[in-house]
Amino acid sequence: MKKGRILFLNGVTSAGKTSIVDALQNRDDIFFYVVANDLFQQTIGEKYLQEDYWKYLSEAIVLMYHTAKLFSDMGHNVIIDGILVEQPSLKPHYQRLKEILCDNPLDIVEVSCPLEICRQRNLRRGDRYENQSQEQYDIMAEGISYSCRVETDKYSPEECAAQIVERLFKD
Repeated sequence: MKKGRILFLNGVTSAGKTSIVDALQNRDDIFFYVVANDLFQQTIGEKYLQEDYWKYLSEAIVLMYHTAKLFSDMGHNVIIDGILVEQPSLKPHYQRLKEILCDNPLDIVEVSCPLEICRQRNLRRGDRYENQSQEQYDIMAEGISYSCRVETDKYSPEECAAQIVERLFKD
């Protein structure tokens, strides 16, 4: 069976990853299942997140990567809506991702947006704190090999989705 493609949208909070996910899922020419940090964080009780946030979130993130692998192994395309950050419980995060998905077709897309715009989006959203994007940026993994980059400050989610499909899925 042919494995499904795994598309990892990597960027800080409010960079526009989830909006791009929605735009990709609204397309008629390609289908994706989605796994996301936010969804997997919901599998953890608030008590445990308050007790040791990174320990439990790190475990959930690794489970998310194995879930994406399962979808791919079953022949389904899947999007990972996440962020590659380096924390002691995940180090080396980027390397762990590559090891888990070493036998699966993986494309990592850099979802780029200036931090000031992310800060403004965080304030508008109300479910993120003002400097959350900056804090994530400061701990992002380095040396990531990206398949392509989209800029959400210059293009709409639909335009970013079209760029991704054109660059990565049109032969």
